[in-house]
Formats: sequence, structure tokens, C-alpha cells
Amino acid sequence: MVNRMIFAAPLLALMLGGCVKTAIGVVTAPVRVVSQAADWATTSQDEADRARGREIRAREERVGRMQRQYENLSEDCADGDDRACRDAVLVRRELDGLMGGLPAEPDIR
Repeated sequence: MVNRMIFAAPLLALMLGGCVKTAIGVVTAPVRVVSQAADWATTSQDEADRARGREIRAREERVGRMQRQYENLSEDCADGDDRACRDAVLVRRELDGLMGGLPAEPDIR
């Protein structure tokens, strides 16, 4: 009887090793799921910085286009086009609104 147990113990340990590993996986699975869900639900600072940079660049491009449009309308207004004068005022208002949302350029001297 003792001889059988001596030979069965290593075999039993090998068979139960997989069970223990599976049991540990089952126990830690909810923690991993919650951790992954929290990672997906939150935005890292690096991701937020990149998104903000894209937003600022897009706004700066729009401001550039609108400034060119305003200059063209102002020239047409100076030539006597009343509609261009009205449109220039509207573009300038929108341009002023966009400029308020852009970060100030650093003063480098």
C-alpha cells in the first residue's frame, strides 16, 4: 500500500498541477477583466495630449483658411462690393470666436 502511494504521489502531483493552474486562472480572471475594462474606459494623459494637439492643429488650419477668406472679402469690400462687406463682418466674427480657443503663442525674446 505504501509502495503504491509512493509511485502515485508524483503522478497525482503532475495531474493536479494543471488543475491548480486552472483554478488560479479562474480566480484571477475577474480581476483581469475589470482591469482591462478600466483601461479601455479611461484615457491616458498621453492620449489626451495627442488628441488635444490634433484639435489645436485642425483649428489653426481653419483659422488660416478663414484669414485668407477674410482678406479676399476685405479687398472686394474695398472695391465697393456690399455683399463682400457683410460677409467679411461675419467671417471676422467667426474668426474672433475661433481665436479665443487657441492657446497663446509663447513670447520668445
